[in-house]
Amino acid sequence: MNIRNDHPLQRLFAGLVEHAFMADLGICDPKLADYIGNLLGEFVHVDGIFRMQALDGTAIREISRVQADAYLGPDIDETTRRRVVNRYVGDFTLFWTGVYPEQLRLRSRGDRLHEHLIQGKRSYGIASELSSSKDDPSPTLLRQLSAEFESCVHGLQLVRAGFAQSGGDLPNN
Repeated sequence: MNIRNDHPLQRLFAGLVEHAFMADLGICDPKLADYIGNLLGEFVHVDGIFRMQALDGTAIREISRVQADAYLGPDIDETTRRRVVNRYVGDFTLFWTGVYPEQLRLRSRGDRLHEHLIQGKRSYGIASELSSSKDDPSPTLLRQLSAEFESCVHGLQLVRAGFAQSGGDLPNN
C-alpha cells in the first residue's frame, strides 16, 4: 500500500529523511535517502508493515515466522523468494528499531531491539548476495543498508523527532 511520490506525506518523509541523513548524520547518499523515505511511505499503513502472508492468506505478524511461512506465489523461484523475504526482514526491522524502538522493549521479555538490529543487518546482507545488478534495489544499496544499519536506525529516530516537530504525531503503538 504505497503512497504516491507526489503525495504531501511522501514529500514530507523525503524532506525529513534528507535532512536527518545528509545534514545531521553526514550521509550524503541520495539513493539511500530515497530508499528510506520510500520505506516510510510503504509502511505508512499497517497492511504495508505486515504485507507478508502465509499460504492461507493470513498476514504474518511475527518476524520470526516470515522466513518459514511467507508465501509469495507459485511462480517465484527459491532464490527470488529468499531475496524478497530477506529484504522485507531488513525493512521491517529497520522500521521498528528506528521508528518504534520502545515497542520492542515493552513487548518482550528479552532484548528484541538488539535481536532486530542483528537480524536487520544480516537480512540486508543476505538479500544483497542474492541480488543481481538488474534488481531493484541494487546489491550495492542492500550492502550499504547492512553495513550502515545502526546509522540508518539513528537517522529514522531523527526523522521521527522531526516529524513530531513538524506537527505530525506518530502513535506509540
